[in-house]
Amino acid sequence: MNGFAPPPSVVAFGGGHGLAASLTALRQLTHRLTAVVTVADDGGSSGRLREEFPILPPGDLRMALAALCGDDEVGRAWAEVLQSRFPGDGPLGGHSIGNLLIAGLWQQLSDPVAGLDMVAAMLHVEGRVLPMAAVPLVIEADVIGADPSSPDEVTLVVGQEAVALATGEIADVRLVPADPPAVPEALRAVHAADYLVFGPGSWYSSVIPHVLVPELLDAIQASRARRILTLNLVPTEDETPAYTASRHVEVLAEHAPGLRLDAVVADPSFAAGDPHLATYVQSLGARLVVAPVRMRDGSPRHDPHLLAAVYAGIMGL
Repeated sequence: MNGFAPPPSVVAFGGGHGLAASLTALRQLTHRLTAVVTVADDGGSSGRLREEFPILPPGDLRMALAALCGDDEVGRAWAEVLQSRFPGDGPLGGHSIGNLLIAGLWQQLSDPVAGLDMVAAMLHVEGRVLPMAAVPLVIEADVIGADPSSPDEVTLVVGQEAVALATGEIADVRLVPADPPAVPEALRAVHAADYLVFGPGSWYSSVIPHVLVPELLDAIQASRARRILTLNLVPTEDETPAYTASRHVEVLAEHAPGLRLDAVVADPSFAAGDPHLATYVQSLGARLVVAPVRMRDGSPRHDPHLLAAVYAGIMGL
């Protein structure tokens, strides 16, 4: 970045470890960073809290906050506290301390965004973390062959955790409610952004849900921002075990037919041997950027420094 132009305003969409990887890379390039996080998680600590209280699932929001914590002693200490969990099998066993903190602030403030902003201030976060919808969501999927004894039968699978663990081929995915209210702050962030970044992450439970919120999709498609899609490094063991890189792009387009992209980032190991990838990417108006973004130890994790370098090249920084 030169000394005169401000850093770009970036909105990153996703959830879980995939969004955390993207945020860790993007924070090296800009402090004008907003994470818009899926709110359909119904497993683990978040699921237990959703069963007891009518709140958004805090887990993915917590992970995004931790990824953007201040790079100082106070920020790192708070991030460690936020991510730690209670031990044992008692009522608190397995609960994330951060989830309980966020849930407690929401109870006091009756405003999810204000609660997240308060946690962000404690963590010395530069940027903002917002939910993609103002109400908790449920993911539903039509799965072909969920029952191995009936490989051609379509089964309705309900809940993010159940969808993630379902065997068979996911034919379609939906949100309940189908037209949830988007968070106004998220819509404003999209409107003001220079870049919108999607992925990596679990395709059906972290990436695609954002384009299933009608208000949010309208804002994404109307935005003048450039749109970047970051592909996973390997087919995930859940949801997309046999998906090629091109199938990831294709299924996103199937759920958001009007979506256009400017760049699709793929690691050589995932792009290699996929003759359809370039064609699918071009059909969405994007250019394919094949570059090493995988951890050097070979594990299926994105290296934040390599990913930051690729983003910087796309953004001309």
